[in-house]
Amino acid sequence: MPIEKADPDGFHVESPAASPDEVRRRHEANRSAWNEGATQYTKEIASSRDFLLAGRSNIHPIERRNLARYGSLADWCRTAIHLQCAGGRDTLSLANEGAQRVIGVDISDLMVKNARELARLTGIEATFYRCDVLEAPHELDGTADLVYTGRGALCWLHDLDAWAAVVHRLLKPGGVLSLFDGHPVQWLFREDSPTLEIADGARYFGYAVSDKGWCEQYIGKIDGMEANEESRKYEHNWTLADVVQAVIDSGLVVDVLGEHPEDFWEAFPALPAAERERIPNTFSLCARKAAAGGSCSTG
Repeated sequence: MPIEKADPDGFHVESPAASPDEVRRRHEANRSAWNEGATQYTKEIASSRDFLLAGRSNIHPIERRNLARYGSLADWCRTAIHLQCAGGRDTLSLANEGAQRVIGVDISDLMVKNARELARLTGIEATFYRCDVLEAPHELDGTADLVYTGRGALCWLHDLDAWAAVVHRLLKPGGVLSLFDGHPVQWLFREDSPTLEIADGARYFGYAVSDKGWCEQYIGKIDGMEANEESRKYEHNWTLADVVQAVIDSGLVVDVLGEHPEDFWEAFPALPAAERERIPNTFSLCARKAAAGGSCSTG
């Protein structure tokens, strides 16, 4: 997510979280912020219901293309677990794509409430857990043919090695991680500039920030709240190497790594498409857990 110019009352550059207690504190702060931001998702439940009931899917074409290398989702994905599932639209889209059982995990109470309501309205069978993804229930260990995540997810986490370890324990032998997210290079540029202008103070490595409020092209102003009343939220810009190494160190085998000019939201609303496509806006990764006997075949 691109970073705005520092505001002494809102935007702060932070040191990376240095202890499990600090990781937990930042995640709980993000829980409060997302409970506020999730009100926008509540407004979209009816449109998401109609979208899903029409048999449509919010899975990005890049994700679909990556997953197709393993065959039809209906043939091999008995259980899909969506980490940081937000309001459930993408989770339930996995069911429309062919996953036989879908499960969502999210830290926000209101996001999970929205997801459960969306599942009820669509009649799509799904289970949602309200917890920090780093504390995903152990009853799910070894149950996932697919762990799915991305699109603005990883920046909210403050211990990527712990996240990758959770992915590994959730996957069945031979199971697949599918990740599609914003490219970390986006964080270097001002979001409000018509050119690729480096943001003041931005850096690629070891960059953590906090702020209040939400950009207009995403959630915008929270109804009934002043900007200074909103909860402070914490993000970390993980480099591409950070992500890939965490996945490798967890014991997964990387099959796919892609960098893409396509975006999944309007990260740079003032930037012409020709300029935006000069940089990678997203990346994708698929990795597998070794199957029994040490191979990585899926199915």
